[in-house]
This record gives sequence, structure tokens and C-alpha cells, in this order.
Amino acid sequence: MTKEEMREKFIDIIARFTVYSGKHLPDDVHAKLTELRKVETSDMAKIIYDAMFDNLEMAKDLDRPCCQDTGVLQYFVQVGTGFPLIDDIEYCLQEAVKRATVLGPLRHNAVEIFDEKNTGNNVGTRIPWIDWEVIPHSDEVKIYVYMAGGGCSLPGTAKVLMPLEGYEGIVKFVFDQVTSYGINACPPLLIGIGIGGSVEVAAKLSKKALLRPLGTHNPNPLAAELESKIEAGLNAIHIGPGGLSGENSVMGVHIEQAARHPATLAVGLSTGCWAHRRAVIKINAAMEYETISHKGAKI
Repeated sequence: MTKEEMREKFIDIIARFTVYSGKHLPDDVHAKLTELRKVETSDMAKIIYDAMFDNLEMAKDLDRPCCQDTGVLQYFVQVGTGFPLIDDIEYCLQEAVKRATVLGPLRHNAVEIFDEKNTGNNVGTRIPWIDWEVIPHSDEVKIYVYMAGGGCSLPGTAKVLMPLEGYEGIVKFVFDQVTSYGINACPPLLIGIGIGGSVEVAAKLSKKALLRPLGTHNPNPLAAELESKIEAGLNAIHIGPGGLSGENSVMGVHIEQAARHPATLAVGLSTGCWAHRRAVIKINAAMEYETISHKGAKI
């Protein structure tokens, strides 16, 4: 396979997988929604969940995105140093987005700052957003596709706290934001929390927390305990599906952390909506792929 043929194959895979991820929720999210649906007792909550699952079935049957807001495309790339297209990934992802916008179809959501003009193809300045992680001694690439819709991004925030505010300050920050803006993100929510020493580190970690599979926990026992306590507390508020009250508020709470400066304690918050379109694909040097988030998916 020539380099040009490899590029074309790679672009085609990513374009079709991006389109697929907008129409089919990942396995873990679908399973969690099914679980939450079963415990609801109020008529309103049952109606909202029925509408969600009807929506997912129609998206599948009609081959359309499961939410009309297909977001601003973000790719989190873990690329091996031996992957043959390592120098071409940014170009290929941009071309894949252009192609996916037509194939999807995906709503045109890339609006240039200052010019206030929609590019019409979901590609713009630094968009699709690409986050890089280089993996030594590997010839594969793993790509996380995330469609960050407007509702998901509205509650997003980050702040540097005074250290004396401690972890209680982090909890207060999260609860204040979720109870003020959380319904904008179409509950039940996935809550991503980043903790570090500066605002940009905390914000980035909070978004990366959304990429973790549901049901996983932070490897630090104290962090895992805080995840569970915040999840229980948010569920006790009974925000419910669509923000219209119900047994639960969230699908999960994920915390990611980085060591901090002694004088600062920063916290970031990102949210995922019920239609949490996070998809993961692995591609090897022969351009063979595996859909990790959607087992057995044919794209």
C-alpha cells in the first residue's frame, strides 16, 4: 500500500467512524441509560427515558444523528512513534471531518471567532481540536472521537481555589455549577472533574475524564472515594432525566488529577449529556481498525 493509499484509507475510516459515533451511543453509555431507566418511578421520568430510547431507535432506523447538535469535533490522539502516518494525522483528521460533515450529515458548527462566520464544513481555526499523546515503541494509533455539543459545553468551567478551601471547596464548586447550569447539558449527566495546580491543567483533565468508560474508577483510592461520594450526592438532588426530576442525576463522576503547586488548588468541570458521543477506535500500521467503544460495529 502506498503512502497516498494509506492516507486515503485512514481518512475514510475516521470519516465513517465519526459519522457512526454521531448515530450510535457507545456500549457503556447505552447500558447505563438502560440501567437508570429501570429504576425510575415517576411518570414524567419514564416518559423522558422512553423518548430517549425511541430517539435512539429512530436514529438507527433512519440512519441519522441521535442528536441534531453534532457538536464541534474533538479528537484525542494516542499515536505510536512508529505509526506510518504520524506526520499526516492532523491533515487526515481535518479531511475526515470535511467528509463526515457531508456523509453524516453533521450540522455546521464551526464559527470563527471575531469573524463570526460559520465555515460550513466543521473545520476552522484549531478545529477539529486535536489533543496529542505520543506512545513510544508502538506502530498503532488510538483515537477518541468526541462530539462536544453546545449543551454539553455550557456548564463547563474551571477555577483556581485557595489551598485552604481544600477538597470541600472542590465539592462545593462542582455542586454549585451542576445545580446552576447542569440542566443545559441534558441529564443524566456524565461529570468530568480535573484537579491540579493551574486552571488549564484542571480544565484539560476534566475533559479527559469524560473519555473514561462508565463504571471505571480513579486508581487512587481517595480519588475513587470522592468520585463515589459526589455521584451519590448529585443523585440525591434528583435532577432526573431532562432535568425534570427523577431518581438519578448522573451516569457517573470521573476525576483525573495532576500534582499541584503547594500554593494553588485548581478544579475544572466538564459535562457529558445523556447522548454522550464518545467513541474510540484503534488503527494499526496496516490500516486495519478495531472499534473499541462500539464492539462489533461495521463502519
